[in-house]
Amino acid sequence: MKHDPATVFAEWQGPLGPMVLAATPQGLSGIWFQGQRHGPDTSAWQRATDVAVLQQAMTQLAAYFAGRRKAFDLPLDLRAGTAFQQRVWQALLEIAPGGTTSYGALSKRIGSPGAVRAVGAAVGRNPVSIVVPCHRVIGTDGSLTGYAGGLERKIALLALEGATRH
Repeated sequence: MKHDPATVFAEWQGPLGPMVLAATPQGLSGIWFQGQRHGPDTSAWQRATDVAVLQQAMTQLAAYFAGRRKAFDLPLDLRAGTAFQQRVWQALLEIAPGGTTSYGALSKRIGSPGAVRAVGAAVGRNPVSIVVPCHRVIGTDGSLTGYAGGLERKIALLALEGATRH
């Protein structure tokens, strides 16, 4: 993943563990649980706590975890991904809070029904956890499949949202 050289980051302590939030001048570009698979190397990024979109993201995440917010209203910068990944991540934004979808249904939604594995890989590399709700993607049979932030966090996020598995 190629991140914008102007990326800045902040750390936030969430109820499911420490998180790294990143932003570019275009918007929020990342939310990762500390130590999760495919997390970023922040060594080239400047630490910044006074960036408006990072502050807004922390405020909205706090409200989400407190049960006072279901959806997020933040400018996003998803340019770090390939065109295909960006299509998948945009489709994730269409999954309503409390809802779920399967990898197969998601691949059909983006017009690539034969690309289930590629869709799964793109979901796994989603850089903006929670806000771009990759945790809402489950197996066709309703099983809880992998989550880069850890399966226990996926379970907690779905429970917080009152998600029903289809």
